[in-house]
Amino acid sequence: MAAKKIKCVVWDLDHTVWHGVLLEGDPLALRPGVREAIEAFDQRGILQSIASRNESGPAREQLQRFGLDHFFLHPQINWAAKSESVKRIAERLNLGLDTFAFVDDQVFERDEVRFSVPEVRTYDATEIARLADDPDFTPRVVTDDARRRREMYQADLTRQEAETSFKGPNDAFLATLGLEFSFGPAEAEDLARVEELVARTNQLNTTGRVYSHEELAELRVSPDHTLLVADLTDKHGSYGKIGVVLLQRTVETWTIKLLLMSCRVMSRGVGGALITLLRQQAREAGVRLLAEFRATDRNRMMYITYKFAGFSEVSEADGHALMEADLASIPELPAYMRINATWQGEVHG
Repeated sequence: MAAKKIKCVVWDLDHTVWHGVLLEGDPLALRPGVREAIEAFDQRGILQSIASRNESGPAREQLQRFGLDHFFLHPQINWAAKSESVKRIAERLNLGLDTFAFVDDQVFERDEVRFSVPEVRTYDATEIARLADDPDFTPRVVTDDARRRREMYQADLTRQEAETSFKGPNDAFLATLGLEFSFGPAEAEDLARVEELVARTNQLNTTGRVYSHEELAELRVSPDHTLLVADLTDKHGSYGKIGVVLLQRTVETWTIKLLLMSCRVMSRGVGGALITLLRQQAREAGVRLLAEFRATDRNRMMYITYKFAGFSEVSEADGHALMEADLASIPELPAYMRINATWQGEVHG
């Protein structure tokens, strides 16, 4: 199988990002091509972090002097094994290790990471100048959301800090965010982001099927289908486009061919709100609401989401399930979230 595109680059520091050893008092200079690579990856929506055996304070100060400190999320600057640092970064970013690249000048460190987390692709520091041209580091499309990805993750850190310090039930915290959820038909200019979401989202994806830009463009204007996108904002800023639904519609049934949500909004109750909207509109249209589910090695949570949302299996074969929603008893939409639904379901014959 073709390797997945890189979603996060983890950098060593000494003799990798810069020439010299910080704690030995060496004169430090950025390795040629490092700044250009870091800026290029950031513009493509590739996240970046650090795994360095160093003292955290002096290392962060040096990154600040080079004007690079703001590019790195969850930097691991400590004396732990590099593989442990990479795994910790992946956990905090909620990204699969098979989308990580690790750059280090030392053979030992690269071998240790390769042995402990073989999914991670490793690169010698001497390869930095060519990485920006490597297809694995080059998304097919770069959307506005991609260019703002680091900023959106940094806003998430602010939200997480606020949530950690909040005393009270989760719904009360969510009510402080001013969440606004928008849901409506995809426009032509949304297709690049929809394609990106479909390609990047593995855990919260009901079928795991990948649709090309051309397929999405056809489905968007198909009289038998509806392609919907969801956005989320709060007082800290925009989460961007975070959800996609593909419906196939007949006179009697709507079938959810694909439903996916960004992992970054998992704790906001958006998935449940989206399914509730679909159930409400199906009931108003007088149609059955079905959903296809195809099990993958990472999307078990979406099956559970459907079950909690009142879906039951109609049929199942070889990991492919057809489920039907109970439209008799539909919960209220979350009180802590303002809903802007610009699509009202219609029955097409």
